[in-house]
This record gives sequence, C-alpha cells and structure tokens, in this order.
Amino acid sequence: MKKFLLVTDLDNTLVGDDLALAKLNQCLIQHREQYNTQIVYATGRSLTLYHELATEKSLLAPDALITSVGTEIYLEGSKTPDQAWSDKLSSNWNLEQIIAITNHFADLVPQPESEQGAFKASYFLTPESAKSTLPQLKQQLQAQGLEAKLIYSSSQDLDILPTQADKGMAMTFLRQNWQIEPTCTVACGDSGNDLALFQSGLECGIIVGNAQPELLQWHYMNPNSNRYLAIAHCAGGILEGLEHFDFL
Repeated sequence: MKKFLLVTDLDNTLVGDDLALAKLNQCLIQHREQYNTQIVYATGRSLTLYHELATEKSLLAPDALITSVGTEIYLEGSKTPDQAWSDKLSSNWNLEQIIAITNHFADLVPQPESEQGAFKASYFLTPESAKSTLPQLKQQLQAQGLEAKLIYSSSQDLDILPTQADKGMAMTFLRQNWQIEPTCTVACGDSGNDLALFQSGLECGIIVGNAQPELLQWHYMNPNSNRYLAIAHCAGGILEGLEHFDFL
C-alpha cells in the first residue's frame, strides 16, 4: 500500500454502476486518509455539466478537475481555470478561424454552448459522415496553417483542441507539478477521448470492461504491460485494475 494519483474519466468509467462506485469510494476514502492518495477527474464534460453530474452521483471531492477534454484544469475546487495551463494552450491557437472553417461542413452539428470553450470547439458527427468529413477537415485546417487536434469519440463527439491539449497532457502537467512518478499514477478510461491518458505508456492504465470499440481497437494494436483491460464495467473495472496493480 502506498500513495498514488488516480486520474479517471467520469461517464461510463467511474460512473455507471452505483454499487461499484460506492465500494470504490469507500476504498479511496480510506486510502486517502492513510496515504494521502490524490484524485483527479478527467472528463469531456464542461465544468457546468460536471457539477450537474456531481449533484446526481456520489462523487468524492477531487484534488483537481480536468474538464472539456483536457482544455481546462481546476485546482482544489476553484471555479477559475488554472492560468499556467491556459497560457500553455494559447500558443498558435485561433478559435475564430477554426470555427469559420467548420461552418462550411454541413455534417458538423455544434454541441450546446455550455460545451464550447476558449480552447475547444465541439460538434456532433455521425460515424457515416465522419469517414469523409474528418480527413477533409484536417486537410483544410492544415492548409490554413492552423495547429489543431481532432478527437472523435463514442461515434458521435468531435472535439477540436490545441495540439498541446488533451487529457493525457493535462494529467502529465498535474503529475509533474505535484512531483508524482508515473509508476505511482493510474489512468482510467473507456472511450476515444481517453486514449491520450494511455499513450505515453508510462503510467498504469485501466481500461474498463465496457470500453468503446475505438479504444479497444487501439489497446489491442498497442500492447503494453502497464495497461490493464478489466472484465468488470465502470467503477468495478477500476477496482479490479487497482487490485491488479497492487494499489488496493
């Protein structure tokens, strides 16, 4: 037993099985008290939608929040995004120009205003349209000299972010600031926008048993002994993975 940093997605990863979540919470409360373990939620949700979920489900208070697919970090309950992270993302980012280009794609349906951000443009996109739209959009962004990253997940969500932004980079930013080793860091996810949490291969990774096809395909194509594919779903899969890595 030792201190670790838990970084987990929310929807269909931490949340989705209330009984398993209650059991995991109890383990984490005890581990936090004994070892000062730290908890970070890394979600595609905005801060607004995070608070909606937090009122519906029994979520422990996190030490930090990574929201909007890694484009915002909130420390210790703050309502203001961390300025150091925002400064890092602002380099070579032009949201207005990106939106001007996306306006020419009829298949891109803007997500609600609450899900748009200073460093994120988000759309709904069907899997059928994605096959042609994503390559064309990427080509047009590059032709205009715009540095942006396209993240398509759950067969419906397209997020356009700065190249320096995603959940994995935000996790690394926090981990390094808190001086926590990768071997004492656990990342958990279920979908394509969680893929960045596992890409470095340095941290311990837990993919829950109900993971989306896009994440499972990547997992099988990129084997890594530091990554564990659980059988159990949602919080139950996290519990299973934490026991596998001997953190619980």
